[in-house]
Amino acid sequence: MWSGVFPAVTTKFTEDDSLDHAEMERCYALQMEAGCDGIIVCGSLGEGPMLSHDEKIEVLKAAQKVATGKPVLLTINEAGTREAAALAKRGAKEGADGLMVVPSPIYHTNEEETVATLRAVAQAGDLPVMIYSNRLAYRVDVTVDIMEELASDKRFVAVKESSDDIRRSTEIINRLGDRFDLFTGVDNLAFEALSVGAIGWVAGLVTAFPRETVAIYQLLKQGRRDEALSIYRWFRPLLDLDVSTYLVQNIKLAEVHAIGTNERVRMPRKPLSGERRVKVEKVITDALAIRPTLPQF
Repeated sequence: MWSGVFPAVTTKFTEDDSLDHAEMERCYALQMEAGCDGIIVCGSLGEGPMLSHDEKIEVLKAAQKVATGKPVLLTINEAGTREAAALAKRGAKEGADGLMVVPSPIYHTNEEETVATLRAVAQAGDLPVMIYSNRLAYRVDVTVDIMEELASDKRFVAVKESSDDIRRSTEIINRLGDRFDLFTGVDNLAFEALSVGAIGWVAGLVTAFPRETVAIYQLLKQGRRDEALSIYRWFRPLLDLDVSTYLVQNIKLAEVHAIGTNERVRMPRKPLSGERRVKVEKVITDALAIRPTLPQF
């Protein structure tokens, strides 16, 4: 059902901490113009948890305005299953094309609870679901065994694999074949995952560098591995910024330099400062100074 590059887009705020609809639409449109294949809003490791349900629907609507017929997925990462199911149902009513679902980020569910939660949210929304498996961030491992148990429900169509173990991608394919659309969710493992069978990339730094991200994906798809690898090697220091407690601030600072937007974040986050800012800004400016000319693809 799904494949390609799906940006996990950032949320834009005004100076008074309300949603900046115009800037979101501008930035999200850049992703579509670069050839991205879908949009995921309100990311669970981004600022989704800092948004009210009303605001999450507003962000969904902003993405829908510029998606040009491509799928827009709403992230569901509520602490309680009841609240997650309610948001899933509301997302469906508002026209979301699918859901990316995280087990409770607060309570660390066991296998039985993980399966029950994912099933409850899928049933409530009755939309195609991308299972988000990230044992490092959430201390809940949506294992291959759990994926196999969920495979009987056709609403589960994709997996965002973020275990940080490249072997997991092959384990999923060996066990389940093409039952799930396999997406990599770790920016600095994307080339590796796409090389062993992932068909999609839920990307972070794409919001600042959409053309380069799409180029890597498309070149690999066309069998032009060496060209893709050359871009990926240039991109790696930037992609490492996605694997950080400060990924939102890192990405938004990259967006400042690359697409001319702002770096406003919602508290408790604050923009980068001090030595950390100097280091991150150097990674960004060094990369921009040697930004590659992209081949036709």
